[in-house]
Amino acid sequence: MLKRLLSHDLPRNRWLAIVLVLVVVALALTPFIFPGTKALNVAAKVIVFIVLAASFDLLLGYTGIVSFAHTMFFGIGAYGVAIAATRIGPTWPALALGIACAVVVSLALSLVIGLFSLRVRAIFFAMITLAVASAFATLASQLSDFTGGEDGLTFKVPAALQPGTAYLDAPLLGASVDGRLLTYYLLFAAALVLVLTLLRIVNSPFGRVLQAIRENDFRAEAIGYRTVVYRTIASVVSALFATLAGVLLALWLRYNGPDTTLSFEIMLDVLLIVVIGGMGTIYGAVVGSVLLVLAQNYLQDLMKIGESAVHGVPVLAQIVSPDRWLLWLGLLFVLSVYYFPSGVVGRLRQLGRRKAGA
Repeated sequence: MLKRLLSHDLPRNRWLAIVLVLVVVALALTPFIFPGTKALNVAAKVIVFIVLAASFDLLLGYTGIVSFAHTMFFGIGAYGVAIAATRIGPTWPALALGIACAVVVSLALSLVIGLFSLRVRAIFFAMITLAVASAFATLASQLSDFTGGEDGLTFKVPAALQPGTAYLDAPLLGASVDGRLLTYYLLFAAALVLVLTLLRIVNSPFGRVLQAIRENDFRAEAIGYRTVVYRTIASVVSALFATLAGVLLALWLRYNGPDTTLSFEIMLDVLLIVVIGGMGTIYGAVVGSVLLVLAQNYLQDLMKIGESAVHGVPVLAQIVSPDRWLLWLGLLFVLSVYYFPSGVVGRLRQLGRRKAGA
């Protein structure tokens, strides 16, 4: 049953399996075992980035396509929800309409970009997607009547998802059972379904063809596969999953703006997640998202503890100053790429194969 659920793509390493189980259990129980608003926000961001990074890995890791327009589709999903809720109202039909419109727009844009750009070499395709993403971000900032401009859009969600809606009078295991908790588990369930769907896609015959194109596109073309068609389909599917990730983020934040979903920094974060977690492995998106988001949110707090521990030591106190947390974050990522060139998941799987061979 578990093999079928995971599309027969098992972790193939005991430690990786333990890590994945711990991540799923921790995310499922975060409202009860990690009290506080910050922990819940961090967990929700991890969930969203798992879907976003896994969808990008379908392009980069499985098909070998480098695209810088991925966050554009992420933003389209978030803007679809925000605009619909702002214009029509905080109702379920409005959300459904916003999601449907966002999916249609992403489908059309990804199809056009794929058909007209994937015939060129990889570096030129990357530059084209970067130009399209930059143009879209500029457009989103200028169309303030629809998108709120640089200020973005703050909106309400249906009453069932609002924090003020209480489902139990007393807290359950220390957590308030309200609309916020329901929204969190809506994100968790949706992300679980989307990741399992991506696992099914990459382990299907279609996914095998994508991997063949990644390894040698000329040979794949020679044996009869139309590589442009497969690459275009992969680009469209990846864009649709990124759009749904944007929908999840908008529902959680009840806000969207250019810096929230369209910034180039988010694109770099997604790229780091895929590389650190392991390209060509959906599980890498899970591990990489947890590592990056936790580092971004808690590394500075850990450095504050370290600074207090070495207070009075002139040089060392300056080195571990919380103001330099970005320097240490970059150093940690450089070391992780150096010691795990195939990513954390790739490295663990290599160790698993060696033990099996021994």
